[in-house]
Amino acid sequence: MIKPVIIFDKNKNSINIKRSIEKKIKFYSLKKSNLIIVIGGDGFMLQSLKKLYKQKKPFYGINSGNYGFLMNRFSQKNLVKNLLKNNKISVPALEMKVINKLNIQKKAIAINEVSILRQSRQTSSLKIKIGKKTIIKKLVSDGVLVSTPAGSTAYNLSVDGPILSLNSKKLSIVPISAFRPRNWKGKIMSDKSKIEILNLNPKKRPISAVADNIEVRNAKKIIVKVSSKIKFDILYDKNRSLQKKIKLEQIRRETT
Repeated sequence: MIKPVIIFDKNKNSINIKRSIEKKIKFYSLKKSNLIIVIGGDGFMLQSLKKLYKQKKPFYGINSGNYGFLMNRFSQKNLVKNLLKNNKISVPALEMKVINKLNIQKKAIAINEVSILRQSRQTSSLKIKIGKKTIIKKLVSDGVLVSTPAGSTAYNLSVDGPILSLNSKKLSIVPISAFRPRNWKGKIMSDKSKIEILNLNPKKRPISAVADNIEVRNAKKIIVKVSSKIKFDILYDKNRSLQKKIKLEQIRRETT
């Protein structure tokens, strides 16, 4: 038996969907629920996942935004059936640890990607290591992006990063507008990798580190790895799984 709690973004479309659902389903408090229904767009879903993952309950997203890659389409007619019969995807989190220019350590988690971005008009100057191996001694660019399979069709795709299958157990690291070396297009690596990014000139070329939508400014050193403890259980309608959405994006890319 499903005992859902409903969380919704504060916009007109989300509120209308919430009112429609309330006529069909009984809702519970967060404590008594066994399912979290999230109404909104991808951004609101990311916020909700990171805010409530410690509840250890699956999330079912209903799109009231634009693209809604992490979400399901709203179907008033089939909603109950979709909630009872669905596909569950377990998505691991990326852990980001940042040491800023004051040597203060800050942490955040991401589902899609960790973005390292220049903070001023100056390009960033970065050293990149995977484990103990240095893969780039000096990358001069607008930044660099570390993406999960779930996030590989988001910002990663817009900077010509590879689309990763959900079960690939890989991460993608891609430069953003690389100036030197121009021929470095990035790297696909194991999701067991520990990625270390060092700002080579933090005074003249400040950078920020962003875990999805959580920003830490004036970063000196960033460490990114897949969490061994945090996973997000997301439910998808039978014909709208995240894996299918990723495959559709792969096909679109191959045909364009």
